[in-house]
Amino acid sequence: MQRAFQALTNKISHCEICANHFEHKPRPVFQLNPKASILIVGQAPGRKVHQSGVPFDDPSGARLRDWMGVSNEIFYNANKIAILPMGFCYPGHGPSGDLPPRKECAEIWRQQILDSMPNIKLTLVIGSYAMEWHLCPLKKRTLTDVVKEWKSYMPAIIPLPHPSPRNNIWLHKNPWFEEDVLPSLKKKVRKIIA
Repeated sequence: MQRAFQALTNKISHCEICANHFEHKPRPVFQLNPKASILIVGQAPGRKVHQSGVPFDDPSGARLRDWMGVSNEIFYNANKIAILPMGFCYPGHGPSGDLPPRKECAEIWRQQILDSMPNIKLTLVIGSYAMEWHLCPLKKRTLTDVVKEWKSYMPAIIPLPHPSPRNNIWLHKNPWFEEDVLPSLKKKVRKIIA
């Protein structure tokens, strides 16, 4: 199983399926190990992460680690935490921020990876693109609606807004998130990684 998993992640590391859609060379960024018990499902790497090749190596990652109550050492321990974005490569910049993650990653790789990670006890589903894939089509529901229903997805899933500093206004408007969701998230993470 380990050999097959390594072959799969090696293929993903060298994937260039979307190369003609980028102005930059593809650089898939993820952190996977079949031993991991927590899965972080994000959107796609930003420019800084594209440059470093380290997932969540930016202010969003610092906030996410704070939300989870974990150190860098725990967060980047692939035996404990897997990081699987909806799009593995930085999609580029658009008129109002980064472009959406490319759909090809999820269509080609996602189910293969999920099927090869049998030890996941908690999945953090971050942002609307991840919610669309892992939870439900949002259609008339908003990200806020889904996050407010976080208890209905427990104990295996916790939906989260993106931890980007661009979401400071959302966090200010929704104080219940820090008061209700984050203490439960930290407790659950502590229990799993103990």
